[in-house]
Amino acid sequence: MSASKFDIIVIGAGSGGLSIGLFMAKAGFKVLMAAISDHDIGGDCLNDGCVPSKAFIHVSRMAHNARLAARFGLQVDGKIDLKKATDYVYERQEVIRAHENAKWLQEQGVETALGYAHFTAANEIEIEEKRYEAKKIVIATGSKPRKLTIAGVDHVEKYFDNENIFEQEVLPKRLLVIGGGPIGIEIAQAMSRLGSEITVIQKAKNLLPHDDVAVSGILRTQLEKEGLKIFTSASVDRFTSANEAQITMGDGTQATQEFDAVFAGVGRQLSLESLHLEHADIKVKEGKIIRDKYLRTTNKNVFVCGDIAGDLMFSHAAEFHARIILNNLFSPFKKALNNDHLSWVTFTDPEVASFGLSEKQLKERGTIYERLEEDFTDDDRAVVDGYQYGKMILFISPNSLLGKQKILGGTMIAPNAGELIQELILANSQGLSINAIFNKIYPYPVASRINQKIMLTYKSKGLTGGIKKLLQIAYKIFS
Repeated sequence: MSASKFDIIVIGAGSGGLSIGLFMAKAGFKVLMAAISDHDIGGDCLNDGCVPSKAFIHVSRMAHNARLAARFGLQVDGKIDLKKATDYVYERQEVIRAHENAKWLQEQGVETALGYAHFTAANEIEIEEKRYEAKKIVIATGSKPRKLTIAGVDHVEKYFDNENIFEQEVLPKRLLVIGGGPIGIEIAQAMSRLGSEITVIQKAKNLLPHDDVAVSGILRTQLEKEGLKIFTSASVDRFTSANEAQITMGDGTQATQEFDAVFAGVGRQLSLESLHLEHADIKVKEGKIIRDKYLRTTNKNVFVCGDIAGDLMFSHAAEFHARIILNNLFSPFKKALNNDHLSWVTFTDPEVASFGLSEKQLKERGTIYERLEEDFTDDDRAVVDGYQYGKMILFISPNSLLGKQKILGGTMIAPNAGELIQELILANSQGLSINAIFNKIYPYPVASRINQKIMLTYKSKGLTGGIKKLLQIAYKIFS
């Protein structure tokens, strides 16, 4: 069987795969993009992740805000029609799917092959008994939600994860959420706002264990105010029936929890078996593809991009990988993967947004830094909009004679925190001094003035007795 020849083959049509395939086609190369089905194009982000979850969160926020309006005399009656909510989710997906499908890709010059791909040689794959070869191949097949392996899980009749939670048409009265990471907490709050009674079981000591404890604690308080029941340092031992779980609580005591449905948000896993990586001399260790800092596998002509790289599993991380791979395909100056400036947002209300290096990473590296904290208690915009509970934490390089301290990382909890930290991310990634924020003129009272306020608070502490005396002398001489 002769193989059709291409310049590059991309296996997987999610964020990373689309970025590489479309650029290569626009640059005049012959590109093949492999996807399981036409519907699979767009990857997890479009079909089961970012897009549907954010649309779902949008609907739940509207319902929540309508209820809050009762404080000002507006009365809202009735229950959420979950079918209408999920219809909205699908509607929004279809808007985006208009430019993420096989026909559209063909129009952009990207040839597509639908079906399961597997390697047959070092530079060759097979899909539906047809073979294709290329000088370079990119694996961008994403990941899948990890399934619960708890005893008795087979008894559970209504079991959801991010792949099927948006298919339900009847709101479960009681939802047991297992996992207090970003996916679990986003869904838990959204379902609560739509009317479900939520119980969250989190094995770790804190929600969002990869974020600063100070902000995850604030988030927990806000969620509990909305009625969510949250148990940390706890675990589900077994399901004793279709609607009951046995739980070990944080203090070691046993409890039972009744539910009508279960949502599992316990992480992601890679599926490698169907790729037949051994045919391409691609090595695997502990369930992950071995790759170097340039995202090359042990077959140097095959790259990994996105979740399959075993790195941070975000859509924007996949896009970041794509940029690295594209640079290295054309430039003698190779770029290595470096996540020091990566950012991420948990889209709860309030949002939790983090970027750059965490305090744990700074300590592990032996980096000298200063930790700045700013509460939103006296921030005028937070006062009028009702989020004085907000908090910002920044890590900056130590003071120097030049005074050009850099922002090393940080985190924020506030409504729209993911938008508010964008200028801080820019300063972090471009190595700007904190003075760039301090000296900026912000229209009053934009919410992002909090970014300047933390700098003002910090610099005000530098007004020591000696500095004050110098200023007083200068005032007498020059004023």
